Amino acid sequence: MSPTISCSSVYKIFGNNAQTLLSESGGNVDAKKFQEAGCIVGVNNASFDVNQGEMLVVMGLSGSGKSTLLKLISRISAPTKGLIKIKGKIASLISVGTGFHSELTGRENIYLNGSILGLRKYEIEERLNQIIEFSGVDDFLDTPVKRYSSGMVIRLGFSVAAHLDPDILITDEVLAVADLEFREKSIEKLMRISDSGKTIIFVSHNLNSVRRLCKTAILLDKGRLLLKDNVDSVISEYIS
Repeated sequence: MSPTISCSSVYKIFGNNAQTLLSESGGNVDAKKFQEAGCIVGVNNASFDVNQGEMLVVMGLSGSGKSTLLKLISRISAPTKGLIKIKGKIASLISVGTGFHSELTGRENIYLNGSILGLRKYEIEERLNQIIEFSGVDDFLDTPVKRYSSGMVIRLGFSVAAHLDPDILITDEVLAVADLEFREKSIEKLMRISDSGKTIIFVSHNLNSVRRLCKTAILLDKGRLLLKDNVDSVISEYIS
């Protein structure tokens, strides 16, 4: 079975002169030389596959490249070098408010995100009540999102991403700042989505949640992929 996500020698380098340096080096990336030139190597030669139905957690210290990697897979940004192959529709919740237009209401943003995923209006409407009920923000659904608290944005953002039937769901650490009740409900939802054969990638520092949800994990350090293995092995390396 071919993977749903395949990353091959992926780099993400930040800096105004990154592309110039890459051309001058003949496409070869020497992270030390790029850093000496004032660039930041956010993702450094990452290669791995994620299979259909797999729930993968991305682990690493702050600044290790977790969010950058998720943005590359979500196609929010493009790799400086390397190839990422994706099979299916992606829904992502990378940071608070990602994919939302602040001037639009919560209801309008649901339709906007559904359209981006390629759903027709009737398909969005079929899921609308589920999204509203799960989010718990029904009293504010016709209020512009810019009036929402960060917790309300997270609730609606996750509800939209989880209920619009993507093939791949990607979520960053945003759930860590959600209230305990919604976080628990979201974890249960992730488990149901995974059981239905969908692919999930998420970031978490909550080791209890990681053990509950995942069998496989990857560990990043300064942009480099140190390890992809069963979750217990990766946790052991992470805390050592």
